[in-house]
Amino acid sequence: MKGGKSKSETKSAKLNVKSKAGKKSGKAAKDPNKPKRPASAFFVFMEEFREQYKKDHPKNKSVAAVGKAGGDKWKSLSEAEKAPYVAKAEKRKAEYEKNMKAYNKRQAEGPKDEDVESDKSASEVNDDDDDEEGSEDVGIHPFGVFVVI
Repeated sequence: MKGGKSKSETKSAKLNVKSKAGKKSGKAAKDPNKPKRPASAFFVFMEEFREQYKKDHPKNKSVAAVGKAGGDKWKSLSEAEKAPYVAKAEKRKAEYEKNMKAYNKRQAEGPKDEDVESDKSASEVNDDDDDEEGSEDVGIHPFGVFVVI
């Protein structure tokens, strides 16, 4: 052959490639107590526009069509017409900043004694109890719980 890889070599090389599903991502877990970021003026406008668009076009189920129509309408609005949406967005932003300050203050104080858990997770603690009770194996399946005796 002339300097290239054979088909069998490329197939085996493809089989050795690992998927991304097995890797852990470098991102930290999201805190469910953290306040959500506020909507921009455009998204405040879209909240009202979606409702109106659904009333005017009840048969249209396309999200893309609603988004495109909303974007076109937003571009055609003057600054004076956008002002109420900008004001609502500013109000939401001020509320968000207030909530973030409170959240950051709670984070800086650290966890309370009630929130601190031991090294064993709750499932590990429950697993120890199951072993002492009997010789039953309990498995969890996507379609339900089953017991093997």
